[in-house]
Amino acid sequence: MRLTLITLLALAAAGCSFEEDRPQSGVSVIRSEPATAPAEKKADPTPEPSGTTPPCVFAAPQLTEQELRDGWISLFDGATLFGWDVPDNANWRVENGCIVADEGDVSLLRTPFRFGDFELRCDFHLAKGGNSGVFLRTADGATNPAKNTYELNIADVHPSHPTGSLVARYKAENVPAVEGAWHTFHVVCQGSRVTVKLDDQQIVDFDDQTENARSEGVIGLQMNSGRVAFRNVFLKPLNTTELFNGADLTGWREVPGSKGTFGAVDGSIHAEGGPGFLETEGTFADFVLHVEANINDTKAIADGRPANSGVFFRAIAGTEKAPSHGYEMQIQHDYKNDDRTQPADFGSGGIYRREPARYVVANNNEWFTETLIAQGNRFATFVNGYQVLDWVDTREPDPNPRKGQRLDAGHLSLQGHDPTTLLDFRRLRIHELPEATK
Repeated sequence: MRLTLITLLALAAAGCSFEEDRPQSGVSVIRSEPATAPAEKKADPTPEPSGTTPPCVFAAPQLTEQELRDGWISLFDGATLFGWDVPDNANWRVENGCIVADEGDVSLLRTPFRFGDFELRCDFHLAKGGNSGVFLRTADGATNPAKNTYELNIADVHPSHPTGSLVARYKAENVPAVEGAWHTFHVVCQGSRVTVKLDDQQIVDFDDQTENARSEGVIGLQMNSGRVAFRNVFLKPLNTTELFNGADLTGWREVPGSKGTFGAVDGSIHAEGGPGFLETEGTFADFVLHVEANINDTKAIADGRPANSGVFFRAIAGTEKAPSHGYEMQIQHDYKNDDRTQPADFGSGGIYRREPARYVVANNNEWFTETLIAQGNRFATFVNGYQVLDWVDTREPDPNPRKGQRLDAGHLSLQGHDPTTLLDFRRLRIHELPEATK
């Protein structure tokens, strides 16, 4: 077995059906069917997807409502490799709701984003005699597990670093064999410390005080030898900062000329009327943003409009003449032709005027979570934990994101879209990420 840095083994040719299989944990909390069908909308300028988006077969992540509120998102949609950077030297694929690989060179299925402090939870199944791993805080082009990554090994037969060990850094002791059955890793990377549970047993508590300690990097699943499968790959950023204190609008300011109103009401930021914007005093460049919102369609229906809002980011400070020069993560739950894969007006989680959401997950008059990852020129969004967008801004640079690619820090801004706006933001928190690799 090679001590390589790249991760994820493949599963049996039959996919994820194993005699030792156990039920998936968690309860699906997303309900995709609204109480009533939305009114039919006129054609809108939503562009066709960029061509990199695979067909969407929606399955709600196996996350509880509390886990969604705590900030957990799903890195695997259960049907495609959407949102991953997929190497072409191994047969990475999805079978029966699992990520599978079993042929090709040693390779790493990677997240496109580099994370620092986080919790990671995933199920895995390794065939007998196989070798795989989960890579944590991995450097680009990493080749040395003692320096470039934390390689959480999955290899019962490894002579020096059996399952649960951090290759070339930490040897796990008294770890039960995992081959031939489903198991779960629960990993916490926080500061210099890495802890791991295998199922419910703590197997790693490693405080890295060496000169080769890793503070950030991508997450990877390894194809080394044999067959491996993964499912339920969930992530939660740690060390987040609350942007709303629940009592008043400290840290926020109203953009001049706003016609809408914003106020702290019953522990939420209540927005009514518009157009108008409420922006942060601080600026942010690369981050994970967690938002909880509830958009009410009462006024919009009465006025014959769709309920509409948005969260702007990397925005230039708003003025009365230019209140919203930023990227916009859309909040708009309507869809066309009774088909949630056809969002109206880019859909919640879409980047307005740039890339539509691939599926409309949430409904009006219901609390939902929306998560944005922005790092360099790549963006991902998640609604109720499910990834709806993976977009790379390839435009020429420009200070104004409406005109071109902006990498510099900017303000966050909450939108009161029009006179029918009626919505609440219950939670807004941010986890700043390392800058994207140049």
